[in-house]
Amino acid sequence: MNRVKELKPVFDSVLHRDYRALLDYGADVYRGDDAYIIKHKKGKDVSYEHIKFEDFRDQVNDLGTALLKKGFAGKRIAIIGKNRYEWMLAHYATLCGLGVSVPLDKGLPFDELENSLQISRADMLVFDRAHLDLVRDLQEKKTTQVTDFISMDPLEGFDDIRALMEEGRSALADGYDDYLHLPIDPNAMSILLFTSGTTSRAKAVQLSQYNILSNVYAMLKVQDIRHGDINMAFLPYHHTFGSTGQAVMLAAGVTTTYCDGLKYLQKNIVEYKVSLFVCVPLLIESIYKKIMQTVKKQGLEKKVAFGLKVSKALLKVGIDVRRKLFKEILDQLGGNLRYVISGASAIDPEALQGFLDFGITAVQGYGMTEASPVLAGENTWEHKLGSIGKAMPGIELAVDEPNEEGIGELIARGPNIMSGYYENEEETAKVLADGWLHTGDLAYLDEDGYIFICGRKKNVIVLKNGKNVYPEELEILISNLPYVEENMVFGQPKHNDGDEKDLALCAKIVYKPDYMKDIYGTSDPAEIERIIRKDIDAINEDLPVYKHMLRIIVTDDPMIKTTTGKVKRYEETKKL
Repeated sequence: MNRVKELKPVFDSVLHRDYRALLDYGADVYRGDDAYIIKHKKGKDVSYEHIKFEDFRDQVNDLGTALLKKGFAGKRIAIIGKNRYEWMLAHYATLCGLGVSVPLDKGLPFDELENSLQISRADMLVFDRAHLDLVRDLQEKKTTQVTDFISMDPLEGFDDIRALMEEGRSALADGYDDYLHLPIDPNAMSILLFTSGTTSRAKAVQLSQYNILSNVYAMLKVQDIRHGDINMAFLPYHHTFGSTGQAVMLAAGVTTTYCDGLKYLQKNIVEYKVSLFVCVPLLIESIYKKIMQTVKKQGLEKKVAFGLKVSKALLKVGIDVRRKLFKEILDQLGGNLRYVISGASAIDPEALQGFLDFGITAVQGYGMTEASPVLAGENTWEHKLGSIGKAMPGIELAVDEPNEEGIGELIARGPNIMSGYYENEEETAKVLADGWLHTGDLAYLDEDGYIFICGRKKNVIVLKNGKNVYPEELEILISNLPYVEENMVFGQPKHNDGDEKDLALCAKIVYKPDYMKDIYGTSDPAEIERIIRKDIDAINEDLPVYKHMLRIIVTDDPMIKTTTGKVKRYEETKKL
């Protein structure tokens, strides 16, 4: 086995013992600073609530006290809803001694929500107004262990978080402070997180507070996240990258804001003067493409190209004028955006380089739910285009059984690795062996120790001639085409003779109808397919023959995806 260990602690960081210690630290060190800014709308009137770090700590204690008085000690509390402040209150109130938090995907249909509650053995469900109908169905069918339902919004017939906080505040004022002294075992299972694509085969990942807080500690050792940054919590909290990311913000003294919705994202970034943004590749690529389309529409291509040439020349002698040269472009993103972190899947290197060229530090990280989640990441001084950087401090990464090209399965071990899948020894044994987590991703290390992901082990297309094709590599090339919304590369049998090993590479491409209409002046499917076929042929010319995409499927219907934007390959190929 080829095993490489990379450690490089640089920044000051505190390893918090548990979530209560994290809250107390923030309330003490960042006292007077905004932890959250919450927008309230009433008709046309808009107001902003500024919640200080000490306010957040106190409100968690208020809610936790009320829940303790109602007998919820030692319970499993599931949470479902969009990202919002009340979601975080419920999550942290649970983790400060009450029991186990079970974050759930807000997009789950009833049967999958029911299944997740059954698997996790949840006792309570905290929900938002959008999930009221699903809650009514759960109450009627009574097929889960859930006995109590608490709303994030004032709803008739339900306790709600704000009212409970008032009850808890009164109890604390009267001297009932038992919640403040609840014991917390940092090594016990505290969070049950389902892997994306929750189904009847769902796997619930068991994470401890030590798992997550050790990951927070590692990230703040190497990532340029600063006290006073303004962050927008875009990644869903039920996703470990979203919830652990929020813990990072609280540990670093960062202010968190919320997006009004995807179509308002750019407006909200400007509105809150966001300086730090953690999101998925699809979003970063989309923002970059929109910027470049605006440049093209305004006839600024030559001006931007000249600016890039000047800035790169000056950077070589240590002079950085990028943010001055490209102020007009940066102002489209509020003018303050300085640091972007991409995760959840591979990102197009062109988009990353584009952000860097304009003066926004853009890096990508790598991880998985089973690792709390971050295993590796780029940063401001360890950065190589196309790589995922190097292992996070305290984490060992290795390439297991590399082939002649140095490509093998990436494996990991460290304090952030899960204890296993809940009540699923068979699946646990598949990924945890000899103290190493087997990620299922294929990777190689270059001569400088940077890690490059080739794709998922299960997605590799093995051709009849023995060649391996990594579909993700081709998908990034296709995503560079400006009209591509999303795409997927897979293998199809060449002939109907039953030979499943004789495969042809096929690309399913979802295009943007508006772009085709505006730029090419057509809505004719046959003409659109001809345009795309010509571009795929051009991509093929630069590839070895065995990587040529011989077939294409063209559509404007979106593919089936997870909430973090990953295409569900199995469901898509089954549909095809």
